[in-house]
Amino acid sequence: MIIVALVGMTGAGKSEAAHFFTEMGFAKIRFGDITDQEIQRRGLILNEENERAVREGFRKEHGMAAYAILNLPRIEQARKTSPVIIDGLYSWEEYKILKDYFGADFSVAAVYASPQTRYQRLEIRQVRPLTSAEAAGRDEAEITNINKGGPIAIADYTIVNEGTIADLEEEVQKAFAFLTEAK
Repeated sequence: MIIVALVGMTGAGKSEAAHFFTEMGFAKIRFGDITDQEIQRRGLILNEENERAVREGFRKEHGMAAYAILNLPRIEQARKTSPVIIDGLYSWEEYKILKDYFGADFSVAAVYASPQTRYQRLEIRQVRPLTSAEAAGRDEAEITNINKGGPIAIADYTIVNEGTIADLEEEVQKAFAFLTEAK
């Protein structure tokens, strides 16, 4: 079964795009779930500061490919019965692990929205909202510390998300057609 990883900056619309893939029969693996679970396990508040500390801790312990490594069993299990959409590929090292492991079955779709669009969305989103300053800080951390630019640059397909949710759904349909035809 094919595996498509979504990559993009915070607020670009990866989770919304993943939702549309699930409606097409993909099983969803959200890399950030392990961060949320660890925050809960520690009894911490779910906020940007705690999320960043946990993410950086996982990477310190497991290397920059931490999320790919920690999620491999979930991906393997899910792909036994359906194609898989990964919500939240972050680092170049994660990309390399997954590409080396899954080979031609693995593709990347970048979800792009401008900083202005993303920051406006992030300020009003219901789950894990961020101020513009927090979002800009996260952008810098993800580009500088996590090597997020590589997977975006190497993506097999780019979904532009500057419009409505209906526009995004249409873009995801195009990505789906392209990525599944390529396999």
